Amino acid sequence: MSMSAAGLPDDPHVRLTVDQYHQLIDLGILTDDDPVELLEGLLYQRAPKQPPHAVSNGLARRAIESLLPQGWFYDSQEPITLADGEPEPDGAVVRGRFQDYAAAHPGPGDVAVVIEIADSSLERDRGIKLRSYARAGIPTYLIINLVERQVELFSEPDPAAQPQPTYRRCEAVRSGTVPIALPGHEVKHVSLDALLPRQ
Repeated sequence: MSMSAAGLPDDPHVRLTVDQYHQLIDLGILTDDDPVELLEGLLYQRAPKQPPHAVSNGLARRAIESLLPQGWFYDSQEPITLADGEPEPDGAVVRGRFQDYAAAHPGPGDVAVVIEIADSSLERDRGIKLRSYARAGIPTYLIINLVERQVELFSEPDPAAQPQPTYRRCEAVRSGTVPIALPGHEVKHVSLDALLPRQ
């Protein structure tokens, strides 16, 4: 760790493993009232949600949930346990049933689609969140971009890409429909208008 001229660490962040993060939760040091998530081994404060974000979150859940076949469910703002973090995406399409995860959060192999709704969080969603989901091999990542009123669709994760993990395919959907792909199932489509709040 490098030090500043004043003798203080230059980087105020404390690096944690996922196990250490869980220990802080088990001990009550971190609680549901703490708006934080672990990304790439560092704690980040979650951004407060403005009304358009909340509306889009509800719209996405309703639109995508209606497309899901048996054996999949839509999880909203709940943790996903990765090797180096535990993000809490705005939405995720998860294999199985809610009850299957009473003992542990879903992991990368359980998640087919992860969704982030971006306004003030756009830079983080295109940066550290994208790297985290690509590194974990999550097949599809959607950013519902409220700033530019589009959905950014990332697919074909490349965890070993240099200089950092990424997705091989990226498409900005500005009109029409957004595909929702699940392993072993026909691709379904959701209208872009169904995901964006009215202006």
